Amino acid sequence: MSLTFEDAQARVDRYISQFKEGYFPPLLMLARMTEEVGEVARVLAHQNGKTPKPGEDVGDLELELADLLFVMVCMANERGLSLEKGFARMMQKIETRDADRWTRKDT
Repeated sequence: MSLTFEDAQARVDRYISQFKEGYFPPLLMLARMTEEVGEVARVLAHQNGKTPKPGEDVGDLELELADLLFVMVCMANERGLSLEKGFARMMQKIETRDADRWTRKDT
């Protein structure tokens, strides 16, 4: 399955638009985003040496990252932003600024 940011934003908007409540307010979305980042951190900690508490699932990094992406898409939609354009701008910035920052692999 191939999915663009534009596709993802439209799919999320179709889902959210079904409900009278609509998107969460920005600060609540930020709180949700922070919660999701914590869940990503928990999974990574479990995968890299921290023993889960008894009965606690190690977690699913793919799903937790997707949860975080969902909240980010919601925030972009609520603000009327294009993740497609934002991502292209960010990549151009780092490809220019960081072009010589790290050691390249031999090809």
